[in-house]
Amino acid sequence: MIEYYDVSGCYVLRPWSFGIWEQLQKWFDNVIKRQLGVRNCYFPIFVSKAVLEKEKAHIEDFAPEVAWVTKSGDTELQEHIAIRPTSETVMYPAFAKWIQSYRDLPLKLNQWNNVVRWEFKHPQPFLRTREFLWQEGHHAYATQDEAERDVLKVLDFYKQVYEDLLAVPVVPGKKTEKEKFAGGVFTTTVEAYVPASGRAIQAATSHYLGTNFARMFDVQFEHPDTHQPEYAHQISYGMTTRTIGVMVMVHGDDRGLLLPPKVAKFRSLSYRVALAPAQSRASKIDC
Repeated sequence: MIEYYDVSGCYVLRPWSFGIWEQLQKWFDNVIKRQLGVRNCYFPIFVSKAVLEKEKAHIEDFAPEVAWVTKSGDTELQEHIAIRPTSETVMYPAFAKWIQSYRDLPLKLNQWNNVVRWEFKHPQPFLRTREFLWQEGHHAYATQDEAERDVLKVLDFYKQVYEDLLAVPVVPGKKTEKEKFAGGVFTTTVEAYVPASGRAIQAATSHYLGTNFARMFDVQFEHPDTHQPEYAHQISYGMTTRTIGVMVMVHGDDRGLLLPPKVAKFRSLSYRVALAPAQSRASKIDC
């Protein structure tokens, strides 16, 4: 499913494993577009130091994991450029430009991309990698109720990804104050249980950010009744290629891996040979 690479913590996803990610991507992309009205977009992987450090409380949590571009060839860059660990600080300056009136809300965007988180000592394929693939959704709303409603809807979609596609039971819930997303109001999560280790693993998260980031990046809209500026309520959410690692740990053992049928490229063999002559059995094997 993977090939090891000469940069520690980076792995090649071979077609078999990437095909699983494509199945999850196809299902999730369809459901958020159809049920939430989300649209896909793409923002650059590079973040200026000034923008990244604008939200101190947020970036402090990611600071040890940020990888920096400091040179172009042999020339030192005047301003170091970060490789995104997540895209709140990348996207929200644009939100501030695009949102002016209540008519511009809700704004619901998602991007399928890669991120880099560098600082850890013991990488594990799929589970803890320096670069990984994911989707990250970022929405803005006029009211808190709308925002919290969609946080929980997305959490239910993640639950369906694991239970319906990957045949992995998960427990949805809310993170503690110490474990919540930096800069957010609260974080919800689906957690899977790994029998081999006897431990839970975070499988996907959905966050209510309140107006914290809106205040930092000046994401405001004109209220239709008062005609006064108000800060937008925002959410973000993400699911990564860790999904494949969770699936492997739940369905794999020392004898190998059994893939759930909805994401497997090859189905298990079904022999319909009971009434067939011996010489024609080969043609009766359905894959």
